[in-house]
Amino acid sequence: KVEKIIHNIRSAGPGKLQVISDFDMTLTRFAYNGNRCPTTHSKILFNILIYIYIKKNKIGHYYPIEIDDTRSVEEKTPLMVEWWTKAHNLLVEQQIGKDQLAEAVRESNAMLREGYQGFFDLLKHHSIPLLIFSAGVGDILEEVIRHNGVFHPNVRVFSNYMEYNEKGVLCAFKEPLIHTFNKKESALLNPDMFGQLQDRPNILLLGDSLGDLTMADGIQNAQNILRIGYLNDKVEERRSAYVDSYDIVLEKDETLEVPNAILNYITEGK
Repeated sequence: KVEKIIHNIRSAGPGKLQVISDFDMTLTRFAYNGNRCPTTHSKILFNILIYIYIKKNKIGHYYPIEIDDTRSVEEKTPLMVEWWTKAHNLLVEQQIGKDQLAEAVRESNAMLREGYQGFFDLLKHHSIPLLIFSAGVGDILEEVIRHNGVFHPNVRVFSNYMEYNEKGVLCAFKEPLIHTFNKKESALLNPDMFGQLQDRPNILLLGDSLGDLTMADGIQNAQNILRIGYLNDKVEERRSAYVDSYDIVLEKDETLEVPNAILNYITEGK
């Protein structure tokens, strides 16, 4: 099946391809040298209020629910909304200044996956749209990409964005709230942009959760979708669900080696 999808995408050429990807723990590393890397929510928190976040936001309570494959999406969704709302409200309470974001990213150990330069540059070279759907914080996400020098014109981001007051201080988060299991709503809320991509019916989808599988649902007339899933955590107990859902499953792989190889083959025949 995988070989057939790749062959079909290659035959159609890069002009018919778009890439849809999650960000945290998909384009960024899950861990480095045995230590967990921060997400776009915790990139700020690592430097400003990590202690408060852990104590008040109960990260140890919600994360196991998010990755529990025995629970239905319907059961998880209200709990995810609760988690994200608490996290956003906590950040607003800290009166974070916009100028602190770049510094927080520079001082954090946030890392894109090995091979990111080739990934972003290849997509730019062939004018292949990269649509990033993230339940994290869009302001931080963009800063990470910009800090690494790969925020090219073909990159579009759909995420949770901060709203600032006249003093440049965080005062709210813009609607709609995007969490792990409603990313396809971003597609439905941006029909004009997605309408421009209808002539690109072939999709390479990258994610690290089962919720990421719906990210391409807003694309009408999709013909070939290759779904690559990063299985970063609790591998043994989650493997079966991932193998049943993704076309390719990468276990504890902190690189973009496989997506890059596929993209090189599709665009250059190598």
